[in-house]
Amino acid sequence: MKFDKKIYWFSFWIIRSLYQTILKGEIEGLRNIPSSGPIILASNHSSHLDPPLLGCNILRVVTYFARKTLWKPGVGGAWMTAVGAIPIDRDGESDISAMKSTLKALKNGAVLTLFPEGTRSPDGTLQTAKPGIGLIAAKSQASIIPCRIFNAHKALSKDSMLPNLDISIHIAYGEPLLPTDYDPGKSVGKERYQQIADNIMAAISQIKRPRVTAL
Repeated sequence: MKFDKKIYWFSFWIIRSLYQTILKGEIEGLRNIPSSGPIILASNHSSHLDPPLLGCNILRVVTYFARKTLWKPGVGGAWMTAVGAIPIDRDGESDISAMKSTLKALKNGAVLTLFPEGTRSPDGTLQTAKPGIGLIAAKSQASIIPCRIFNAHKALSKDSMLPNLDISIHIAYGEPLLPTDYDPGKSVGKERYQQIADNIMAAISQIKRPRVTAL
């Protein structure tokens, strides 16, 4: 099965409806997201809820990553293919196939979600960024929207199986970072990628929790 727009948008509206009726908190900064062109949504990460909730506010097709091990025979693997998810090894920095798919998607104007921390934070505390996002940013030169999700770890923690539906999740989309903002170009190789990742993470850390609805 290949990417299927009908399945993507059907899934999108279901997730969007669930978020708006059950978990929705304040949302801020949607005006910062361009209506066209390649962008990377770079966000903190503390819950499995992060990817779908980050994307369900955006009326553009959003591309996500998922572990290759999730592609098993059956509905789950077929669905992830249909919504355009990119399979990736846990050691994503060495996954050449995923890197090629990522850069191709951005070249074609995609919206891509990336989590600089790599793994979920157990308590919502921001973690150190890994160089993977720096490599993708350097190679693609895409604009980056720093994002921050609040309370997702309380709604569905790293060790939980079921969500806490009494929690509101707040999401803020920051102002775009251009390549000149995040890539100083003073170093090369992994050192450069780590510096870019740190700059992106610093922008995420500066985002405050939304207090009033401001779309």
